[in-house]
Amino acid sequence: MDRIDGTNHVAGLKQSKKAIAAGKVKIAYLAQDADPWIFESFLTFCREHGVEVIEVPTMKELAKGCRVEVPTAVACICEE
Repeated sequence: MDRIDGTNHVAGLKQSKKAIAAGKVKIAYLAQDADPWIFESFLTFCREHGVEVIEVPTMKELAKGCRVEVPTAVACICEE
């Protein structure tokens, strides 16, 4: 999770999908304990757009890496 800290990133499903659709994402992170519907749909969305996905054990760990207060299921590193 050290890769997110200090980078241009977005957190959350809606913002992440928007950035991916715009072609701005280098790498996406997905929490393994996310709701199964979110997990599967986001994974499929990333594959369709050719974005690499790195799985993270928990939403809490992902939130910590993004420096956000609430657990988050997905986050993305964006192009500079």
